[in-house]
Amino acid sequence: MPDVKIEAGSESRDPIGPLIVALDVSSAAEAIGIADRLDPARCRVKVGKQLFTREGPSLVTALHDRGFQVFLDLKFHDIPNTVAQAVAAAADLGVWMVNVHASGGSRMMQAAQAVLADREQAPILIAVTVLTSMSASDLIELGDTRTPEERVLSLAKLTADSGLRGVVCSAQEAPAIRAALGNDFLLVTPGIRLPGDAAGDQRRVMTPVSAIANGANYLVMGRSITCAVDTDQAISETLSSLASK
Repeated sequence: MPDVKIEAGSESRDPIGPLIVALDVSSAAEAIGIADRLDPARCRVKVGKQLFTREGPSLVTALHDRGFQVFLDLKFHDIPNTVAQAVAAAADLGVWMVNVHASGGSRMMQAAQAVLADREQAPILIAVTVLTSMSASDLIELGDTRTPEERVLSLAKLTADSGLRGVVCSAQEAPAIRAALGNDFLLVTPGIRLPGDAAGDQRRVMTPVSAIANGANYLVMGRSITCAVDTDQAISETLSSLASK
């Protein structure tokens, strides 16, 4: 499980590239069916709450057996010790990346990072800022009158101060985070859609080319890839569009 350091917007420094395909399906059979149409040399895969809750660690093992590096997207958010032990369990699975919620606070994030400190091949630990399904009106409902960008930047700074490697954020907020926290801070951007694709349940979306131009390191893409008639062609078009810029 290589731990590759890359610079903002410079996907060529990562031998696999910036693409993470979201396996947001409900069964192992569906997930493996998608994975078997993908090339682990050209993309990583993401396993989220629905799939992991239903199928558990065996699904991660099956993906590893096929050569994929796995982003375990469980967004841990609990008391510090509980989150730390959950992150340790994820590390025991050999995943490439795992995340927590930055809104859990610095003590929680520091505890999660500390539990990985002595591991030779620790997963990359990042934090979720504001979900890309949320808008300003959703934050107001939670009592936060800041704009999504203001809240995201605040949580990103807290994440960096807590010693984590990066954040999950919308590509729309990437330039502000990059300017504030520099090129070594990883930005993982969901809500990525190919031109002409529907936004679905996402609010803050962007194309792959625009996201990389904004400073994203990794692009999480789901339905634009997994629901394509020709999955390999969709990936090729995505990577070609990035290579041409």
